[in-house]
Amino acid sequence: MPVSLLAGLIRIVAFIFTLVALWVFLRSYISFSRKTIRLPRWLGVPSKEIRAPKTKCGLSKPCLDNFFAFKISSGAANVVGPSMCFENEIIMSPVRNNVGRGLNIALVNGTTGQVLRKGSFDMYSGEPKLLMNFLEEIPDSTLVLVASYDDPGTKMNDKIRMIFSNLGSSYANQLGFRDSWVFLGAKDLKNKSPFEQFLKNNPETNKYEGWPELLELEGCVPRKVF
Repeated sequence: MPVSLLAGLIRIVAFIFTLVALWVFLRSYISFSRKTIRLPRWLGVPSKEIRAPKTKCGLSKPCLDNFFAFKISSGAANVVGPSMCFENEIIMSPVRNNVGRGLNIALVNGTTGQVLRKGSFDMYSGEPKLLMNFLEEIPDSTLVLVASYDDPGTKMNDKIRMIFSNLGSSYANQLGFRDSWVFLGAKDLKNKSPFEQFLKNNPETNKYEGWPELLELEGCVPRKVF
């Protein structure tokens, strides 16, 4: 056999041997790597995913029986409108296109939880008589949910303040230009409502330029308690 042919065969055999050795090495290495990164069962993903129970309106904790769940958010400056959730139903929000500048109010039957009326009242350039008529027609045992947006106070008058105070508000008398306010009261409430938040428009403390930060109020209101 010629020397050149023999040398060529030797090179081919050496090349094949190298490939086989490399394949064996890689297979062993990958298998070892997989074994070394395998976690113990007690550190693995649990077989059943643990989820916290959902609450109505996304409350931090569920309400007891015979209590209504609610969440009210005021508007953010004059950009994002307010929203209201009652018993897991969004009753007023920008998405529903039923909120506006000023005061946004929803009336709910305090016994059945049925939404009776909703309204948005411009308190900057609107007619305050419209709001006054709306408030004077509130039936007994009715829950009143209120959320401000942009400016709730410019057209506020003493009679409207008195009506809100009789509904249980502690801050209606202070409400002014671009204040933030969220409130839940009721017709003929004998005491002040525990469900209210108020933030004064103050250039030194405002979160947004010209407006205080939005407010959020949530809780569980009992049936017929008012």
